[in-house]
Amino acid sequence: MQEVNECFNKVKKDCFKFISSQETKKDRFKNKDRMIKLFLIPTCFWISKRVKKNKTLMIGLAGGQGSGKTTISSILTLILKKYFKLSVFKVSIDDFYKTRKDRKSLSKNKHPLLMTRGVPGTHDVDLMLNFFKKIKDKNFKSLKIPTFNKAIDDRCQKSLWYKIKTKPDVVIFEGWCVGARAQLNSQLKKPINSLEKVNDQKAKWRTYVNNQLKKKYKTLFSQLDELLYLKAKNFSLLREWRIKQERKLCVQTKDKKNLKIMSSGDVINFMQTYQRITQQMFKDALKSSSIIMNLNNNHQIEKIKFKK
Repeated sequence: MQEVNECFNKVKKDCFKFISSQETKKDRFKNKDRMIKLFLIPTCFWISKRVKKNKTLMIGLAGGQGSGKTTISSILTLILKKYFKLSVFKVSIDDFYKTRKDRKSLSKNKHPLLMTRGVPGTHDVDLMLNFFKKIKDKNFKSLKIPTFNKAIDDRCQKSLWYKIKTKPDVVIFEGWCVGARAQLNSQLKKPINSLEKVNDQKAKWRTYVNNQLKKKYKTLFSQLDELLYLKAKNFSLLREWRIKQERKLCVQTKDKKNLKIMSSGDVINFMQTYQRITQQMFKDALKSSSIIMNLNNNHQIEKIKFKK
């Protein structure tokens, strides 16, 4: 406990500053001391013990839409850098979305629903595999990877891409479907919501997405050393949190030009594309994750379970 307190005293100022930048007047973080002390600092000690010299530790961080992946991964990064003096690179699977142009082509050739970013098949997996390969290389040289702007639903121009100049000790790779596993073909037959029932009557879209998980994404996720999972109680809660997140995006984005902010109805429809895999992950991720952070109804970490 002494180590935890020592760490907390050293990082709390920076952590609180970051948390403050994520708050709006209507949406304040509660019990932040408890979250950092009881859950995030112990997670950082756990991670630091797994770091090996000259080898990048690849950590996946998964959780449903709106579960707090960006906030949690940012605070973990901050603590690992500040207290443990580790070189950490944090990136989201979202940054590897295919461009609008590529998704438009995919929607014409495969299925109209693939225009909507999110599901496996809408990311540039080759780019991710190349990123993993280069970051693990002992003779690492500088690397540029894309950034994605959700407000305009497209990839940023190359001058705004991430530049990685030195080999990181730790990579935190976060995303809602990170570590997701494919379903059995028999599980795909019955639609689970109105979107599947109306827009995917022949199960062509969900079969395509599932096949992506069986092949390329399985190869990609197999390269992760550890998986952290933020477990919400149910899908309805995630929907609520995601609607809040969209409102926050509108408040925090200064440049409203070309802004593609979704209404509550849009979010509900959008999240139907995520529902099947998210609900499957409620079961699968519990078995495959190294750390499970259980979230309560108030969007706070309630308890943590270290599996190894």
